[in-house]
Amino acid sequence: MNGLRTWAMAARPRTLPAAIAPVLVGSAAAWAWFPDASSQFSWGRFVAAMIGAIFIQIGTNLANDYSDAKRGADTVDRLGPVRVTAAGLVAPRRVLYATWLAFGIAALAGLYLVTQVGPEILAIGILSIAAGVLYTGGPKPYGYEGLGEVFVFVFFGLVAVNGSYYVQLEDLHALPVLLSIPIGLLSAAILVVNNVRDIDTDRRAGKRTLAVRIGRERSRDLYVAMIAASYVLLPIALVFGDGSGWAMLGLLSIPLAVPPIRAVRERTDGPALNGALAGTGALLAVYALLVAVGLLI
Repeated sequence: MNGLRTWAMAARPRTLPAAIAPVLVGSAAAWAWFPDASSQFSWGRFVAAMIGAIFIQIGTNLANDYSDAKRGADTVDRLGPVRVTAAGLVAPRRVLYATWLAFGIAALAGLYLVTQVGPEILAIGILSIAAGVLYTGGPKPYGYEGLGEVFVFVFFGLVAVNGSYYVQLEDLHALPVLLSIPIGLLSAAILVVNNVRDIDTDRRAGKRTLAVRIGRERSRDLYVAMIAASYVLLPIALVFGDGSGWAMLGLLSIPLAVPPIRAVRERTDGPALNGALAGTGALLAVYALLVAVGLLI
């Protein structure tokens, strides 16, 4: 396996919509607020926010790869994609270096935003990177205690959408706050699929994810409820946030929800659930893109 493909596998590109989607929605909400967006919207801040979000996600994935391998949580019977550290494809030290390189790139993007906006962005960046490291690292990783979905909802929903809005306007309004909830739910749904797939191997490894704690059937119900809520909440967010009705375009992504829901509810094999994970990421990407386009109309 060539080096580029190995590192791409370690970065887990199927999870990157969770980083890109909230920046798109938060930035589009800010664009819609400007009286003259073409001259007032800062593309530099948008690019920095996007780079920061993407590399925090990549750094988190690499940290997870490294920490799970060190703790023995990634075993040969794992159903998910190959983890490069546990599989011996990359030395643990190199994965650790790559983790800090990714977080370093995110930090540089954040420092640019600090110079443009203010020190409050620094606090957000530090907390986001800390959450990425402590997901499976540190003395008591929260991902091993069933809190992974909560942190994803908070940081890839509430924080990322509102943060992307804030760096443009240096203020907050109801629209991004309300839209951050369905985006956070869809982002967390990606992790629900991951944990439903790995429920048996995680239980044996002592990794008490939310799926392990509540069981497969309840986790399946939770996944469906999160997807459904993201669509129910969209018109509510637009009405109470005074957003453009065109953002209801997000509802056009509903057909994309059917295959992953069916797979999560009916299948237990790795390939089907890996496909459901990718499908959930694609659903989030299309949902966010359609909502963002609608906000701009």
